[in-house]
Amino acid sequence: MFAKLINYVKATRAEMKHVSWPTRKQIINFTLLVIGISIAIALFLGFFDMLFSDILKKFVL
Repeated sequence: MFAKLINYVKATRAEMKHVSWPTRKQIINFTLLVIGISIAIALFLGFFDMLFSDILKKFVL
C-alpha cells in the first residue's frame, strides 16, 4: 500500500511539470475579472431583491 502512495506522488509530480501555469499578470487580470463580475451580480440581485420586496410590501401590507 505504501508503494502505491509513492507511485501516486511520483506520477503527480511528473504531471505537474507538464502543466502550463498562468503568468502573474494573467492571475491578477482573472482575479479582478472574478471580483468585478461578483460585484456586478451582487448589485443586480440586490436591486431586484429590493424591487420585489417593495412591490410585495405594497400588495401584502
